[in-house]
Amino acid sequence: MRWFVSALLLLQAVAFATAAEQHVLGADEADKASTAPATAVETDIVEGAQNGWTPYQSGWEQFNDAMAELRKVKAPLHRRTKKQSGIFGLIFQYAMKALPSLRVSTPIEEHATTVISGHLLEGVKLLQRSANQNNTDAIYLLAQLNFFGNYSHPRDFSAAFQHYKRLADFNGNSSAQYMVGLMYATGIGDAVERDQAKALLYHTFAANAGHTRSEMTVAARHQMGIGVPKSCEVASKYYKRVADKAMAWYRSGPPGGMTLSPEAYRISDEFGGVYGEGASVISSGINALKAGPHSDANAAIDDVLEYLDLMSQKGDFKASYNLGRIYYEGQRGLERNVDMARRYFLTVTTKYWRSKDGRTVDQPKPGLDKYASKAAGYIGRMWLRGEGVKQDFKNAQRWFERGIKHGDAQSQWGMGIMNLQGLGVTKNVVAAAQYFKAAADQDFNAAHVALGALHLDQGTPEDVKVANHYFEAAARWGNFEAQYYLAEMTHHGVGRDKTCNLAMAYYKNVAERAEPLVSSWTEANQAYDDGDHELALLDYVMAAEQGYEKAQNNVAYILDPTQSALPLPHWLKRQTPKSSLLQNPALALIYWTRSAIQANIDSLVKMGDYYLAGIGTDRAVDKAVQCYTGASEYFQSAQALFNLGWMHENGIGLTQDFHLAKRYYDQALETNEEAYLPVTLSLLKLRARSAWNTFTHGRINSIQDEPSKKKDWSLGEWIANFLQEDAYYYEDEDGAYDEYYGDDGITGSDGQPLGEDIGDEGVLESLVILGLAAAIVFLMYYRAQRQQAHRQAQEDAARQQQQQQQNAGAAVAMPPTNQNQNNQNNQNQNQQAQQAPPGGAGGFFPEGPGAPDFARWAAPGGVGH
Repeated sequence: MRWFVSALLLLQAVAFATAAEQHVLGADEADKASTAPATAVETDIVEGAQNGWTPYQSGWEQFNDAMAELRKVKAPLHRRTKKQSGIFGLIFQYAMKALPSLRVSTPIEEHATTVISGHLLEGVKLLQRSANQNNTDAIYLLAQLNFFGNYSHPRDFSAAFQHYKRLADFNGNSSAQYMVGLMYATGIGDAVERDQAKALLYHTFAANAGHTRSEMTVAARHQMGIGVPKSCEVASKYYKRVADKAMAWYRSGPPGGMTLSPEAYRISDEFGGVYGEGASVISSGINALKAGPHSDANAAIDDVLEYLDLMSQKGDFKASYNLGRIYYEGQRGLERNVDMARRYFLTVTTKYWRSKDGRTVDQPKPGLDKYASKAAGYIGRMWLRGEGVKQDFKNAQRWFERGIKHGDAQSQWGMGIMNLQGLGVTKNVVAAAQYFKAAADQDFNAAHVALGALHLDQGTPEDVKVANHYFEAAARWGNFEAQYYLAEMTHHGVGRDKTCNLAMAYYKNVAERAEPLVSSWTEANQAYDDGDHELALLDYVMAAEQGYEKAQNNVAYILDPTQSALPLPHWLKRQTPKSSLLQNPALALIYWTRSAIQANIDSLVKMGDYYLAGIGTDRAVDKAVQCYTGASEYFQSAQALFNLGWMHENGIGLTQDFHLAKRYYDQALETNEEAYLPVTLSLLKLRARSAWNTFTHGRINSIQDEPSKKKDWSLGEWIANFLQEDAYYYEDEDGAYDEYYGDDGITGSDGQPLGEDIGDEGVLESLVILGLAAAIVFLMYYRAQRQQAHRQAQEDAARQQQQQQQNAGAAVAMPPTNQNQNNQNNQNQNQQAQQAPPGGAGGFFPEGPGAPDFARWAAPGGVGH
């Protein structure tokens, strides 16, 4: 115990000794520069602090001395955070959150006295003296120190705002105007109240002065209608300015353009989305099958590299090639390393080509030629661009020619670039076009762009049409330059319809892709990985105001007060108290909303949560319903469907209806199978409540049995319906009803083709119907035979009567007696009665009203009655 007391006394002595050398920077002294009387301004703000030179202006000696002192300040150490990979890492992470902290944490003092010392103190004093002489560099640097906390300087947003505004109003410095607009837009640090009108004013001033980030901010505000009516034309104008700068920067790089390494990502994606793995749209349903660059499938990049390196050492050339690609292209969590990439590519090529003479080795492994040619293309690209090696066009040509022998697309593109620009070879546009065409036939997107640009330069309508085709083919793969060409063609109406919204979308994508030029993504990600969440928040806010959806999501996620994985009491949670800067739910709601506007479904559901619980705003259940309904109807969010079911079950914001609640719960389970446990438990509770409601004759609509599934048509039913409605189907001469039947023909209620599942009842009905059809055919045949026999009898009677008339004419000279004549007439009538069918000459029915027997047939009691 004595050693513990001694240690405490020693620490107190050290603290007392160092306190004598510290200086308390009070509010009056910190703001002294901003309240000093304004004297004559020598010059505008200069770029000396960044470029290493400073033109003469008042206080420049103190400024240079201040910079020398600040360089001596040691950088602070932050605990680097790393996501645990695998199921055990996830369990460990949640377990650590659930464990009691076993420590006492005092509340963070909001207005604690700011204490600085050492080189930082000396540097700040010198900057204040320089700022008192209206040195613009000193004023700006003081503002940066107070806003970002550079050199471990304590943050003071009020002081930062005063310095920025003094400089912005003093001489119209665009960087200061941008920062003033940022602080008015967000109200960050409670230095000023949010005022979107003033924010737009300062950003517009800075944008008109050419400040790139303000240009993007103004464009984003006109696109989404933030503090100003929506205007596609204005947004497109400012996005085009940034896109033009981005393309100029891209083309200023080595042959092939600058390397674009994307830094933008969502923090929540590292954990499966804002609601966690399986509950968020990003990691559930069909998205659960996609292994994105930030999913768990690629989280443990170190393990992947270790495995591939082991396989490479065992002689696996595929593993060596994949390692080369990973190191060359880089990804989040792994910076580009062209030296390592070249080493692995050479490992592949030396297995196929001899190092001395470049000839192919004897009996290479099957498939090695393909991977060796691809590796040769990458090595040639490095020599062409000077990546990891000194730029050498001859070596680039040598490696490209090796790859071309085996049809490598990248090698063909590389030789095309060399011939197009005359790099190490004689300039030959025709040869370049041939190389580009060969690579484009293999769907190499950079070759598509190069070939499209050659056609576009020709200017003929046919060439412009071909160029548009190539640009669209490259844009499918996200090619940066192709999207810029499409934006220009759409904006000017060259070869494409002039559409403002489409042109603006292309310009916006190009502008946002130039991250190193226009955004603070690199600094934000570095700060977050280092554990400095306050600095990360400030950098993410800057990107969010420029319209980056992922940055908006990150700001809202960092500020979200409801992201606890386990709903435990606060005294059981292992967490460090948040500073006031990280406690701003109103700002979180603003960025959830802006992220949702850009089609982020989880953000839309989060908006509903905030409105439902009244977080960062007044409670508005109707708005929560709108958010959940939008997410469920259009994007099928299981979380939104579950929430709607819960609201129907409890009658919150919606009519209390147990039956509708069950439907929403069922749809949530259909949308995401991982919702089985919460949905099952909710349904058990819901059925119990519904049963009690039914038993007590409650007014709530209880769960009802769903209507039975419609029986499939049998063959007999199908034939009957077909016979009844054959005219309806025959009218379909133009294929107007093909959409109902599709490729599989007529289907039943279960979507299966009819006739594939006919039971015994269907067979019996079919036989009966076939028998009736056969009987009808037989009766029709019998009737036709009877009619034919009747006609034959009529013909025979006519011939007999004619013969009798002839015989009567021959016996005129000797007429018969009356008795003989009567006998003859009676005999003829008897013969006709025997030969004639029943009902007269027309059969059973008389021929018509004019027939002799019609009156007798129609009379009461006659044959027809």
